[in-house]
Amino acid sequence: MTDTDTDRLRRQLIGLLDGVGARMPFDEAVADFPDEAINAFPPNVEYTPWHLLEHIRLTQADILDYIVNRDYVESQWPTDFWPARDATATQGQFAATIEAYLADVASLRAIVADPATDLFATIPNTPGHTILREVRIVGEHNAYHVGEFAILRQVMGTWPPDRDA
Repeated sequence: MTDTDTDRLRRQLIGLLDGVGARMPFDEAVADFPDEAINAFPPNVEYTPWHLLEHIRLTQADILDYIVNRDYVESQWPTDFWPARDATATQGQFAATIEAYLADVASLRAIVADPATDLFATIPNTPGHTILREVRIVGEHNAYHVGEFAILRQVMGTWPPDRDA
């Protein structure tokens, strides 16, 4: 792969992390979310909007740790990836979830953008996994759940009334 191809791949991966293209960006999905709906259960859904955002954050943080931490310890599914069903968040905790998500995206972007990062090299102590693979998983997982969050907002009626459709 030429430097030009690698640069193009880096830009595309960063676009995937940023939600550019075929999905709503994270910032847009969470913008102006009403405090009173943070812990509300949508109809026929067993988690709240905060639970879903915390799941996205926890999963992304786990994969970032997998990439950078040579002493990584595998997390347990589902307990380490979802808050307890009865867990609630304050507005500050909701904001902290968003801030932590954005910080981890920034870390992943920096890894991908660094010309010294070999996207195709096997991550040590893994069964052949690469940074490319892990970033794709993060991007796909985030895209799925950000779309789900946007649908939950529609179902719950939590979009601002002046939002362009």
